[in-house]
Amino acid sequence: MRILQVITSLRTGGAEKIVADIVPRLRSMGEDVDVALLDGEDTPFKEKLIASGCKVYSFRKSSSVYNPLAILWLRRLMKRYDVVHTHNSSPQLFAAIASVFSPAALVTTEHNTFNRRRHWKWYSVVDKWMYGRYDSVICISDQAYDNLVSYLGKSSSVDKTRVIYNGVDIRSISQSEGLDRKTVCPESAGKFVVTMVAGFRSQKDQDTLIRAMAILPDNFMLWLVGDGERREELESMTERLHVTDKVKFWGVRTDIPAILHASDAIVMSSHYEGLSLSSLEGMSVGKPFVASDVDGLREVITGAGELFPCQDETKLAGILLRLSEDEAYRESVAGKCHARALQYDIDKMVEGYREVYLSLKLK
Repeated sequence: MRILQVITSLRTGGAEKIVADIVPRLRSMGEDVDVALLDGEDTPFKEKLIASGCKVYSFRKSSSVYNPLAILWLRRLMKRYDVVHTHNSSPQLFAAIASVFSPAALVTTEHNTFNRRRHWKWYSVVDKWMYGRYDSVICISDQAYDNLVSYLGKSSSVDKTRVIYNGVDIRSISQSEGLDRKTVCPESAGKFVVTMVAGFRSQKDQDTLIRAMAILPDNFMLWLVGDGERREELESMTERLHVTDKVKFWGVRTDIPAILHASDAIVMSSHYEGLSLSSLEGMSVGKPFVASDVDGLREVITGAGELFPCQDETKLAGILLRLSEDEAYRESVAGKCHARALQYDIDKMVEGYREVYLSLKLK
Protein backbone atom coordinates (compact mmCIF):
# COMPACT_ATOMS: atom_id res chain seq x y z
CA MET A 1 0.00 0.00 0.00
CA ARG A 2 1.37 3.43 -0.96
CA ILE A 3 0.83 6.09 1.72
CA LEU A 4 1.71 9.78 1.59
CA GLN A 5 2.00 11.76 4.83
CA VAL A 6 1.47 15.51 4.21
CA ILE A 7 2.54 18.09 6.81
CA THR A 8 3.57 21.74 6.86
CA SER A 9 7.21 21.07 7.82
CA LEU A 10 9.41 18.81 9.93
CA ARG A 11 10.46 21.42 12.44
CA THR A 12 10.07 20.80 16.17
CA GLY A 13 6.48 20.00 17.19
CA GLY A 14 4.09 17.25 18.23
CA ALA A 15 2.57 16.54 14.82
CA GLU A 16 6.03 16.63 13.25
CA LYS A 17 7.35 14.11 15.76
CA ILE A 18 4.37 11.84 15.12
CA VAL A 19 5.21 11.75 11.40
CA ALA A 20 8.92 11.21 12.08
CA ASP A 21 8.12 8.32 14.44
CA ILE A 22 5.35 6.48 12.57
CA VAL A 23 6.83 6.49 9.06
CA PRO A 24 9.80 4.17 9.81
CA ARG A 25 7.55 1.84 11.78
CA LEU A 26 4.98 1.62 8.99
CA ARG A 27 7.75 0.97 6.49
CA SER A 28 9.07 -1.84 8.69
CA MET A 29 5.58 -3.39 8.41
CA GLY A 30 5.93 -3.50 4.64
CA GLU A 31 4.02 -0.32 3.76
CA ASP A 32 5.45 2.11 1.18
CA VAL A 33 5.30 5.45 3.02
CA ASP A 34 6.60 8.83 1.85
CA VAL A 35 6.29 12.39 3.17
CA ALA A 36 5.36 15.70 1.51
CA LEU A 37 6.33 19.03 3.12
CA LEU A 38 4.98 22.47 2.29
CA ASP A 39 8.11 23.95 3.89
CA GLY A 40 11.03 21.65 3.14
CA GLU A 41 13.62 23.22 5.43
CA ASP A 42 16.30 20.74 6.53
CA THR A 43 15.77 19.56 10.13
CA PRO A 44 16.76 16.58 12.32
CA PHE A 45 13.32 15.01 11.77
CA LYS A 46 13.72 15.35 8.00
CA GLU A 47 17.18 13.76 8.15
CA LYS A 48 15.78 10.90 10.23
CA LEU A 49 13.10 10.15 7.64
CA ILE A 50 15.48 10.28 4.69
CA ALA A 51 17.78 7.88 6.56
CA SER A 52 14.84 5.49 7.01
CA GLY A 53 14.56 5.18 3.22
CA CYS A 54 11.40 7.15 2.56
CA LYS A 55 11.12 9.87 -0.05
CA VAL A 56 10.64 13.38 1.33
CA TYR A 57 9.08 15.77 -1.18
CA SER A 58 9.36 19.50 -0.58
CA PHE A 59 7.15 22.13 -2.16
CA ARG A 60 9.66 24.84 -1.33
CA LYS A 61 12.25 25.56 1.35
CA SER A 62 11.37 28.25 3.90
CA SER A 63 8.12 28.80 2.02
CA SER A 64 4.82 30.10 3.32
CA VAL A 65 2.76 27.06 4.25
CA TYR A 66 -0.33 28.90 3.00
CA ASN A 67 0.84 29.29 -0.61
CA PRO A 68 -2.17 28.13 -2.71
CA LEU A 69 0.17 26.95 -5.50
CA ALA A 70 0.90 24.00 -3.24
CA ILE A 71 -2.54 22.66 -4.18
CA LEU A 72 -1.39 22.04 -7.76
CA TRP A 73 1.80 20.43 -6.47
CA LEU A 74 -0.16 18.15 -4.14
CA ARG A 75 -2.59 17.25 -6.91
CA ARG A 76 0.26 15.73 -8.95
CA LEU A 77 1.74 13.90 -5.96
CA MET A 78 -1.49 12.49 -4.60
CA LYS A 79 -2.28 10.59 -7.80
CA ARG A 80 0.65 8.24 -7.05
CA TYR A 81 -0.71 7.04 -3.68
CA ASP A 82 -3.48 4.84 -2.30
CA VAL A 83 -3.86 6.83 0.94
CA VAL A 84 -3.02 10.47 1.68
CA HIS A 85 -2.78 11.34 5.37
CA THR A 86 -2.64 15.04 6.31
CA HIS A 87 -1.52 16.85 9.46
CA ASN A 88 -1.98 20.55 10.38
CA SER A 89 -4.38 23.14 8.97
CA SER A 90 -3.04 24.11 5.55
CA PRO A 91 -2.29 20.51 4.42
CA GLN A 92 -5.80 19.54 5.57
CA LEU A 93 -7.41 22.17 3.35
CA PHE A 94 -5.03 21.95 0.38
CA ALA A 95 -5.28 18.15 0.16
CA ALA A 96 -9.08 18.32 0.43
CA ILE A 97 -9.16 20.66 -2.57
CA ALA A 98 -6.61 18.59 -4.51
CA SER A 99 -8.59 15.41 -3.77
CA VAL A 100 -11.26 16.52 -6.26
CA PHE A 101 -8.76 15.38 -8.90
CA SER A 102 -7.29 12.36 -7.06
CA PRO A 103 -8.61 8.84 -6.40
CA ALA A 104 -6.56 8.43 -3.21
CA ALA A 105 -8.35 7.81 0.09
CA LEU A 106 -8.02 10.77 2.45
CA VAL A 107 -7.16 10.62 6.17
CA THR A 108 -6.44 13.51 8.53
CA THR A 109 -5.35 13.77 12.13
CA GLU A 110 -6.77 16.44 14.42
CA HIS A 111 -3.79 17.24 16.64
CA ASN A 112 -5.36 19.78 18.98
CA THR A 113 -8.44 20.37 21.09
CA PHE A 114 -8.78 23.87 19.65
CA ASN A 115 -7.84 25.98 16.66
CA ARG A 116 -8.45 29.62 15.81
CA ARG A 117 -10.64 28.79 12.79
CA ARG A 118 -13.45 27.69 15.10
CA HIS A 119 -13.88 31.29 16.24
CA TRP A 120 -14.51 32.41 12.66
CA LYS A 121 -18.23 31.70 12.30
CA TRP A 122 -18.13 32.38 8.57
CA TYR A 123 -15.45 29.70 8.14
CA SER A 124 -17.49 26.81 9.51
CA VAL A 125 -18.99 26.19 6.06
CA VAL A 126 -15.48 25.75 4.62
CA ASP A 127 -14.45 23.48 7.49
CA LYS A 128 -17.51 21.25 7.15
CA TRP A 129 -16.88 20.92 3.42
CA MET A 130 -13.19 20.16 4.07
CA TYR A 131 -13.79 17.47 6.69
CA GLY A 132 -16.47 16.04 4.45
CA ARG A 133 -13.83 15.30 1.80
CA TYR A 134 -12.03 12.96 4.21
CA ASP A 135 -12.68 9.23 4.42
CA SER A 136 -11.43 9.12 8.01
CA VAL A 137 -10.78 11.80 10.65
CA ILE A 138 -8.55 10.78 13.55
CA CYS A 139 -8.49 12.67 16.86
CA ILE A 140 -5.53 12.18 19.18
CA SER A 141 -7.53 12.38 22.42
CA ASP A 142 -11.08 12.12 23.74
CA GLN A 143 -11.22 15.87 24.35
CA ALA A 144 -10.04 16.59 20.80
CA TYR A 145 -12.83 14.30 19.55
CA ASP A 146 -15.51 15.90 21.75
CA ASN A 147 -14.53 19.43 20.72
CA LEU A 148 -14.39 18.61 17.00
CA VAL A 149 -17.73 16.76 17.01
CA SER A 150 -19.35 19.63 18.89
CA TYR A 151 -17.97 22.07 16.32
CA LEU A 152 -19.08 20.04 13.30
CA GLY A 153 -22.58 19.50 14.68
CA LYS A 154 -24.71 17.24 12.49
CA SER A 155 -22.09 17.09 9.73
CA SER A 156 -21.67 13.69 8.06
CA SER A 157 -17.97 13.85 9.01
CA VAL A 158 -18.87 12.91 12.58
CA ASP A 159 -19.59 9.32 11.52
CA LYS A 160 -16.08 9.07 10.06
CA THR A 161 -14.34 10.43 13.16
CA ARG A 162 -12.55 8.25 15.70
CA VAL A 163 -9.93 8.45 18.45
CA ILE A 164 -6.41 7.03 18.22
CA TYR A 165 -4.33 8.18 21.16
CA ASN A 166 -0.91 9.67 20.57
CA GLY A 167 1.92 7.44 21.67
CA VAL A 168 5.64 7.52 22.38
CA ASP A 169 8.38 4.89 22.51
CA ILE A 170 8.06 4.23 26.24
CA ARG A 171 10.73 1.51 26.40
CA SER A 172 13.36 3.54 24.56
CA ILE A 173 12.71 6.67 26.61
CA SER A 174 12.68 4.78 29.92
CA GLN A 175 16.00 3.08 29.17
CA SER A 176 17.82 6.21 27.99
CA GLU A 177 20.68 7.56 30.08
CA GLY A 178 20.58 11.04 31.54
CA LEU A 179 22.98 13.86 30.78
CA ASP A 180 25.92 14.44 33.08
CA ARG A 181 24.69 17.66 34.67
CA LYS A 182 28.08 18.60 36.08
CA THR A 183 29.56 18.53 32.58
CA VAL A 184 26.84 20.06 30.40
CA CYS A 185 25.36 22.48 32.94
CA PRO A 186 27.69 23.03 35.91
CA GLU A 187 25.44 25.78 37.28
CA SER A 188 22.72 23.15 37.93
CA ALA A 189 24.83 21.34 40.53
CA GLY A 190 22.87 21.02 43.76
CA LYS A 191 19.75 22.56 42.17
CA PHE A 192 16.22 21.16 41.79
CA VAL A 193 15.94 21.20 37.99
CA VAL A 194 12.51 21.71 36.40
CA THR A 195 12.27 21.07 32.64
CA MET A 196 9.71 22.02 30.00
CA VAL A 197 9.99 20.77 26.40
CA ALA A 198 7.85 22.79 23.97
CA GLY A 199 8.04 25.21 21.07
CA PHE A 200 8.11 28.89 21.94
CA ARG A 201 4.75 29.83 20.45
CA SER A 202 1.49 31.33 21.67
CA GLN A 203 -0.16 27.99 22.49
CA LYS A 204 2.49 27.25 25.10
CA ASP A 205 2.87 29.08 28.39
CA GLN A 206 6.51 29.15 29.43
CA ASP A 207 5.68 32.56 30.92
CA THR A 208 4.00 31.04 33.98
CA LEU A 209 7.02 28.82 34.66
CA ILE A 210 9.36 31.79 34.43
CA ARG A 211 7.17 33.75 36.84
CA ALA A 212 7.21 30.75 39.20
CA MET A 213 11.01 30.84 39.17
CA ALA A 214 10.84 34.39 40.48
CA ILE A 215 8.86 33.07 43.50
CA LEU A 216 10.87 29.91 44.18
CA PRO A 217 14.10 29.91 46.20
CA ASP A 218 17.55 30.00 44.63
CA ASN A 219 18.02 26.22 44.73
CA PHE A 220 15.62 25.91 41.74
CA MET A 221 16.62 25.99 38.10
CA LEU A 222 14.45 25.93 34.96
CA TRP A 223 15.50 24.26 31.71
CA LEU A 224 13.49 25.36 28.66
CA VAL A 225 13.99 23.09 25.65
CA GLY A 226 12.74 24.29 22.25
CA ASP A 227 12.71 27.34 20.03
CA GLY A 228 10.28 29.56 18.17
CA GLU A 229 9.01 33.05 17.53
CA ARG A 230 8.55 33.91 21.23
CA ARG A 231 12.09 33.07 22.34
CA GLU A 232 13.33 36.66 22.42
CA GLU A 233 10.23 37.73 24.33
CA LEU A 234 10.78 35.01 26.93
CA GLU A 235 14.47 35.81 27.28
CA SER A 236 13.54 39.45 27.90
CA MET A 237 11.07 38.29 30.52
CA THR A 238 13.80 36.45 32.47
CA GLU A 239 15.86 39.65 32.50
CA ARG A 240 12.92 41.75 33.65
CA LEU A 241 12.17 39.34 36.50
CA HIS A 242 15.89 38.98 37.40
CA VAL A 243 15.92 35.19 36.94
CA THR A 244 18.43 34.86 34.08
CA ASP A 245 20.74 32.86 36.36
CA LYS A 246 17.88 30.43 37.14
CA VAL A 247 16.69 29.77 33.54
CA LYS A 248 18.64 27.94 30.85
CA PHE A 249 17.47 28.06 27.21
CA TRP A 250 18.62 24.82 25.56
CA GLY A 251 17.27 25.51 22.06
CA VAL A 252 16.28 22.60 19.81
CA ARG A 253 17.74 19.29 21.00
CA THR A 254 17.76 15.76 19.64
CA ASP A 255 18.54 14.19 23.04
CA ILE A 256 15.29 14.99 24.81
CA PRO A 257 15.11 11.73 26.84
CA ALA A 258 18.61 12.37 28.21
CA ILE A 259 17.62 15.88 29.31
CA LEU A 260 14.42 14.58 30.94
CA HIS A 261 16.31 11.89 32.85
CA ALA A 262 18.71 14.56 34.18
CA SER A 263 15.79 16.65 35.48
CA ASP A 264 14.07 16.47 38.86
CA ALA A 265 10.56 17.39 37.68
CA ILE A 266 8.90 17.89 34.29
CA VAL A 267 6.29 20.57 33.58
CA MET A 268 3.97 21.28 30.65
CA SER A 269 2.54 24.76 31.00
CA SER A 270 0.13 25.38 28.12
CA HIS A 271 -3.10 27.14 27.18
CA TYR A 272 -4.45 24.02 25.39
CA GLU A 273 -3.18 20.74 23.93
CA GLY A 274 -4.28 17.84 21.79
CA LEU A 275 -2.47 15.02 23.54
CA SER A 276 0.99 16.33 24.30
CA LEU A 277 3.83 14.02 23.24
CA SER A 278 6.21 16.00 25.45
CA SER A 279 3.95 15.19 28.38
CA LEU A 280 3.96 11.48 27.61
CA GLU A 281 7.74 11.53 27.26
CA GLY A 282 8.01 13.44 30.52
CA MET A 283 5.93 10.84 32.36
CA SER A 284 7.98 7.99 30.86
CA VAL A 285 11.28 8.81 32.61
CA GLY A 286 10.22 8.13 36.19
CA LYS A 287 10.05 11.78 37.25
CA PRO A 288 7.07 13.70 38.67
CA PHE A 289 5.03 15.51 36.02
CA VAL A 290 3.11 18.77 36.52
CA ALA A 291 0.77 20.37 33.96
CA SER A 292 -1.74 23.15 33.38
CA ASP A 293 -5.34 22.13 34.06
CA VAL A 294 -6.48 22.59 30.44
CA ASP A 295 -8.04 20.54 27.64
CA GLY A 296 -5.65 17.92 26.28
CA LEU A 297 -3.62 17.73 29.50
CA ARG A 298 -6.33 17.28 32.11
CA GLU A 299 -7.55 13.92 30.80
CA VAL A 300 -4.05 12.43 30.66
CA ILE A 301 -2.64 13.84 33.90
CA THR A 302 -5.60 13.54 36.32
CA GLY A 303 -4.94 10.74 38.82
CA ALA A 304 -1.26 10.54 37.94
CA GLY A 305 0.64 13.84 37.88
CA GLU A 306 -0.23 17.18 39.42
CA LEU A 307 -2.38 19.90 37.81
CA PHE A 308 -2.29 23.64 38.46
CA PRO A 309 -4.72 26.35 37.26
CA CYS A 310 -3.65 27.78 33.92
CA GLN A 311 -1.37 30.84 34.32
CA ASP A 312 -1.28 30.51 38.12
CA GLU A 313 2.43 30.73 38.98
CA THR A 314 1.75 30.73 42.73
CA LYS A 315 0.00 27.33 42.68
CA LEU A 316 2.67 25.96 40.32
CA ALA A 317 5.47 27.18 42.59
CA GLY A 318 3.75 25.57 45.59
CA ILE A 319 3.59 22.17 43.87
CA LEU A 320 7.23 22.35 42.77
CA LEU A 321 8.38 23.38 46.24
CA ARG A 322 6.58 20.42 47.81
CA LEU A 323 8.08 18.07 45.22
CA SER A 324 11.57 19.31 46.09
CA GLU A 325 11.07 18.95 49.84
CA ASP A 326 8.98 15.77 50.18
CA GLU A 327 10.77 12.74 48.76
CA ALA A 328 7.92 10.29 49.44
CA TYR A 329 5.46 12.57 47.64
CA ARG A 330 7.87 13.04 44.74
CA GLU A 331 8.37 9.29 44.29
CA SER A 332 4.64 8.61 44.55
CA VAL A 333 3.80 11.12 41.82
CA ALA A 334 6.64 9.84 39.61
CA GLY A 335 5.47 6.23 39.94
CA LYS A 336 1.88 7.06 39.02
CA CYS A 337 3.08 9.11 36.03
CA HIS A 338 5.16 6.24 34.66
CA ALA A 339 2.25 3.82 35.03
CA ARG A 340 -0.01 6.25 33.14
CA ALA A 341 2.53 6.66 30.32
CA LEU A 342 2.50 2.90 29.67
CA GLN A 343 -1.08 3.26 28.40
CA TYR A 344 0.17 5.43 25.50
CA ASP A 345 2.79 3.29 23.78
CA ILE A 346 3.61 4.20 20.18
CA ASP A 347 3.05 0.66 18.87
CA LYS A 348 -0.65 0.93 19.75
CA MET A 349 -0.90 4.20 17.82
CA VAL A 350 0.87 2.88 14.72
CA GLU A 351 -1.27 -0.24 14.60
CA GLY A 352 -4.39 1.92 14.91
CA TYR A 353 -3.30 4.06 11.96
CA ARG A 354 -2.48 1.01 9.86
CA GLU A 355 -5.91 -0.50 10.56
CA VAL A 356 -7.50 2.72 9.25
CA TYR A 357 -5.41 2.62 6.07
CA LEU A 358 -6.22 -1.04 5.42
CA SER A 359 -9.95 -0.50 5.96
CA LEU A 360 -9.97 2.30 3.39
CA LYS A 361 -7.99 0.32 0.84
CA LEU A 362 -10.40 -2.60 1.14
CA LYS A 363 -13.46 -0.42 0.41
